[in-house]
Amino acid sequence: DWDRNKHFPADVIRETGPLGLGGIYVSDDVGGSALGRLDAVLIFEALSRADPAFSSFISIHNMVASMIDRFGSDEQRQHFLPKLTSMEWLASYCLTEPGSGSDAAALKTRAVKSGGDYVLNGVKQFISGAGDSDLYIVMARTGGDGPKGISTFVVPKDAPGLSFGANEHKMGWHMQSTRQVVFEDCKIPGENLLSDEGAGFGIAMAGLDGGRLNIAACSLGGAQSALDKALSYTAERKAFGAKINQFQALQFKLADMETELQAARIFLYAAASKLDRKAADASKWSAMAKRFVTDIGFEVAN
Repeated sequence: DWDRNKHFPADVIRETGPLGLGGIYVSDDVGGSALGRLDAVLIFEALSRADPAFSSFISIHNMVASMIDRFGSDEQRQHFLPKLTSMEWLASYCLTEPGSGSDAAALKTRAVKSGGDYVLNGVKQFISGAGDSDLYIVMARTGGDGPKGISTFVVPKDAPGLSFGANEHKMGWHMQSTRQVVFEDCKIPGENLLSDEGAGFGIAMAGLDGGRLNIAACSLGGAQSALDKALSYTAERKAFGAKINQFQALQFKLADMETELQAARIFLYAAASKLDRKAADASKWSAMAKRFVTDIGFEVAN
């Protein structure tokens, strides 16, 4: 119903806060659950069996909260995180722009220091939760071209000069808004700079390591749900005097899908374990898992 009616269930999302889902891998001194990345993918996989779009939004919120927990000052952590981990505030991640997607280091949104404030100008594209979230982690350029000129800011929804575009026309995930985030002389306090100027690209990439695992888990859970429904249907549907799950050709197809999902699951769990252990190749494994698991999920769902 949420997807059909394009309804963003903010009330239900906020109810997950007391369950510990607002800060799954955020420190417990600010209300987080202090779990690991493997714990997180298990949670997102389970949630996405019911609704991948719902699960993915909570995963994005967790990515933002963890970035503040990991890179923010103690004052920033104490100010922002209790309301994020409780889900009183919802959060979105703003990196992609109309002219820079995978080439994130080419972003054009600029932040200029003005007294004790920063003034942001630019546009972010395809932002999940835009217009519904209360807080936005924004990557903006404070220096020259390339990754070393990028910084990270925390922008509240009520910041002057912040606005949102129309909801994008999508093939699915309608329960979750996807809009432009527009900065027109958007002024925020200087203390909303996360870490130091020039550290933003590293912060953004660190967030995406876990984010890639999370979105892979959402795809895995959705695909498993689709397969489970297919198995139930084939046990009921009859043709030529027999239930269709008795036909060998269909059994082969179902077996292939289950095998591929199990392989994807093992790959995902291994990548999450590497990120928990801070393995040197954790970023590579996170990227590979995201590519492999989402492709398998797509094939199985189809």
